[in-house]
Amino acid sequence: MIAVSPRILIPLVCLLLAACGGGASDDDAQLNALDNELAAMNDGSPARDPQLREALAGQIMVDPGLTQSANANAVRPPNRLVTDQLPAMPPPADPVDARTLKAAPAPTRDCPECRASTKAYTLAALAGQQARNAGCLSGLRYAAGWAGRLPGAFAPYPGSRLAEAAGNDAPGCGLRIVSFRAGGGVGKVVDYYYTRAVQAGYTAEHKMDGTQHVLGGTRGEAAYILYATPRAEGGSDVDLVVKGG
Repeated sequence: MIAVSPRILIPLVCLLLAACGGGASDDDAQLNALDNELAAMNDGSPARDPQLREALAGQIMVDPGLTQSANANAVRPPNRLVTDQLPAMPPPADPVDARTLKAAPAPTRDCPECRASTKAYTLAALAGQQARNAGCLSGLRYAAGWAGRLPGAFAPYPGSRLAEAAGNDAPGCGLRIVSFRAGGGVGKVVDYYYTRAVQAGYTAEHKMDGTQHVLGGTRGEAAYILYATPRAEGGSDVDLVVKGG
């Protein structure tokens, strides 16, 4: 079958209709106008359609509120959690005075927590790396507000940009999981949370594997674990899991 271009077919139809109409000039004018409009649409040029031109030129808008409503089964890129969803940009300001911090102990190089975290593609999976959290994962809820409900010792690093947060306040849980970008380098972030943890009576163990650092400890039944990884443009990606406290 021979394909006929709409550019050819539409004018032929118009000529046939005009011949049958026996000089209906109004109809001819309307058909010619329709022919011109269709030809412009087939042109494919955004300049022909102001609405299309505006849509193509407009910036895609993202509601930051929706980024906090991911569910526990959302799949994320390998090797990092939600913090990789934040685009490359200068790190946030770092208002922390390093002179106020205690130095964390030198890290040990045996870090199974680091290796396990590379397989955790959700906040729930990250928290699930610690057996004590297993019973609290099914009731986990995602919302930015959970970041503001962390125990005081583990509040987000000053000036940080929140990526995602989740929590569960069911009896026996008190679980908080928060991901954010900090303006401080990994060493400073680890020192910051080490200082706050020991001041609040927690133990603190420092480990690393490659560029990822892990700081974790307990206080009675309460526990925390922090994962910190440097970003190429400066600052750090931080994932923090706290239970109780």
